[in-house]
Amino acid sequence: MFHIFVLCCWSLTGVFGADEVKSMSVMEGEFVTLHTDLTEIHEDDDILWKSAAKDIAKISTEKQIISISNCTDGRFRDRLKLDDHTGSLTIMNITTEHAGVYQLDISGLKLTTKTFNVTVYAHLPVPVISSNSSQCSSSSSNCSLVCSAVNVSHVTLSWYKGNSLLSSISVSDLSISLSLPLEVEYQDKNTYSCVLNNPISNQTQHLDITHLCHTCAVSVSLIVLISAGSLLIVAAIGIFFICRKHRKTNREVQPREEEITYADPTFLKRKVHKSNVKEEDHVEYAPVAMR
Repeated sequence: MFHIFVLCCWSLTGVFGADEVKSMSVMEGEFVTLHTDLTEIHEDDDILWKSAAKDIAKISTEKQIISISNCTDGRFRDRLKLDDHTGSLTIMNITTEHAGVYQLDISGLKLTTKTFNVTVYAHLPVPVISSNSSQCSSSSSNCSLVCSAVNVSHVTLSWYKGNSLLSSISVSDLSISLSLPLEVEYQDKNTYSCVLNNPISNQTQHLDITHLCHTCAVSVSLIVLISAGSLLIVAAIGIFFICRKHRKTNREVQPREEEITYADPTFLKRKVHKSNVKEEDHVEYAPVAMR
């Protein structure tokens, strides 16, 4: 009975062909070609492509029919291209909604079935590195950082020191936001980078320690400078009022000098009154005897 069962299985395999599963990955916006592995279609071969149990494209050599279906949901409208020589199917400008299982049926002298599992990855954003300012402390010698990426799926977020992996976090199906912390010393001269990757692409952001960690470290110094500046201003105001009070006291103690106003002198010309006595024309003088 065992031998009969093996012979039956062998016979069915020869009639229907082996069911092959091929996984394929592609970036969103690009194209993917599902190959039949035929150099040419034989006269008795019929090609049928299916997606989600729906016929999307077929070639019937007997009736010379080549047709491409848009399906009822219109997902494949103006996106499918069928090779009439090999029967291979190309999906152009692919999106994440085109991900899934595709089935190829080649019927002729024997039935051959192939299955393609297509995974479509969205374009990756560049991860963002920021300082965790809430962790800044004057007593701490480390700078706290965090690398994040939003609305991602099927990705891994990792911190690297040079080429060495420090830490990583992954997400599968759900589209969520990821964040990964890191602490470095303020004066660290090593090269750090944050990498967001999926199986076919990656995005890298390099850490600028002097920029991010300088801001974190200087915050304490900035507070000290502001405080020192405030003290200097208060001291200057105090000195000003003390000097002003001292000057006022000196003015009260010293006697006030009389103020003398000098006026410019004005000279008036006096009129000389002329004598009304008329000079006699002739005057005689008599001798005077003194006793």
